[in-house]
Amino acid sequence: MNRSTVTTFIMTGLLDQPQLQSLLFILFLLIYILALVGNLAIIVAIFANPKLHRPMYFFLFQLAIVDIVCASTIIPHMLRNLASATKTISFSGCVTQLYSFTWCLGAEMVLFTVMAYDRYVAVCHPLRYSIMMSKSMCLGLSTVVIVIAVVNSCIHTGLILRLTFCGPNVINHFFCEIPPLLVLSCSPVWINEIMVFTADIFLAMGDFLLTCLSYLSLYYSTVIYTYIRPASTYSFKRDKIVAALYTLVTPTLNPMVYTLRNKEVKVAIKSVLLLLTNRLWHRNFKHFHIKPKVLESHDSA
Repeated sequence: MNRSTVTTFIMTGLLDQPQLQSLLFILFLLIYILALVGNLAIIVAIFANPKLHRPMYFFLFQLAIVDIVCASTIIPHMLRNLASATKTISFSGCVTQLYSFTWCLGAEMVLFTVMAYDRYVAVCHPLRYSIMMSKSMCLGLSTVVIVIAVVNSCIHTGLILRLTFCGPNVINHFFCEIPPLLVLSCSPVWINEIMVFTADIFLAMGDFLLTCLSYLSLYYSTVIYTYIRPASTYSFKRDKIVAALYTLVTPTLNPMVYTLRNKEVKVAIKSVLLLLTNRLWHRNFKHFHIKPKVLESHDSA
């Protein structure tokens, strides 16, 4: 049972320069909007276009959902702290953020491996692709991703709840992550460090070795760097910048790296936008006998 006397944590944020708070707020608000718009566009396009109901896009659909959850777990509270003089988070809120982020971290790493396997089958076994990547196989792989992510998150969150936090209560970070919380613990953290190291070996390094032929990944190297070291070696200023790469930048870049450069997805997104534009036009201007320009150019083609 947790015997902590700390009920609220104070976060220092990404940078400790007060004069940069407004600039950081605008920057991370834009990053959040880009992450939401990019990943939502992918979800809608894949869901609405039957041509994209294939294994590769099924996993990209899941990756987009994970990225939205990851960004929404961290950035809104970060923006609130940037706009507020009291940069606090409750103990329960911190644990919830830790659980959600750890789930996203595990799910994303396993998803990358599953996506690499899908591409391996497509390239090396094209004639057997429909059999090897059947609907049941895709659902099975998706279940494996979820189970591994949930188990990994429950273990680490449960171990954090066993620790005692009796002060100080200042988290030198911009969100609740395992390493800075271990630094604040008043009780031994060696079990936590062993489990973090084990998870990092199997998830981060293991998945990296399986996908290194498919991806040149900034994501894996930063995660390995953060979690494979003991809490006593944690460097707040340097490691907060590293954490920003895989928590804030990755969910924003993933749509562009893995999906939005795909020609089929671009066509699907354009179709969805055209459909929405036409519906809005006819709803607002149906009493006018004027066709929208997009329709005129389409008809003339």
